[in-house]
Amino acid sequence: QLDGAHVEYARHLRNPIGIKIGPNTSADDIGALVDRLDPDHEPGRLTIITRMGAGRIREALPPVIEAVESGGRKVAWVCDPMHGNTFETATGYKTRAFSQVADELNGFFDVHEALGTWPGGVHIELTGDDVTECVGGVGDLAEADLANRYETACDPRLNRNQSLELAFLIADRLTSGRIRRVNPVQEFQAEDF
Repeated sequence: QLDGAHVEYARHLRNPIGIKIGPNTSADDIGALVDRLDPDHEPGRLTIITRMGAGRIREALPPVIEAVESGGRKVAWVCDPMHGNTFETATGYKTRAFSQVADELNGFFDVHEALGTWPGGVHIELTGDDVTECVGGVGDLAEADLANRYETACDPRLNRNQSLELAFLIADRLTSGRIRRVNPVQEFQAEDF
């Protein structure tokens, strides 16, 4: 909430600020929020973490990016493809489909590529253990496999094989995207303070 206590508190912090947004965040809402939290357009002040879901990111993200960057503001754009793709199975397991996680990440990169903006990072919940908490991926885990090693205390995580598969997908997207665009970090010039 723009006039809420959290925003009022955060606008007085000197630390960088992360803002989580979902598929219902409007261009007007995010524009007003970034103006309130970063009125001086300080580079590196804001990180916007998108949590939109695979089915919504390609339509919901472009107007948000355009609203934020239209005035020359540069923020770090981070994709959290985990939280917008969580569902509960018929047997009561909270899980995520690897295909949806990968699709949201691809959508994030597709949008940035189309707009000429820079994808700044990803947030992934993962473990190096051989858990069965998310379905799909290279091992083609099914919902019936979840009971084998469902160990999370909170949110379902990608296992080591799913994590590696996703890392290669991200590396491929970053490599292909860098060929055609200028990295804003490389253009940044530190000022004397």
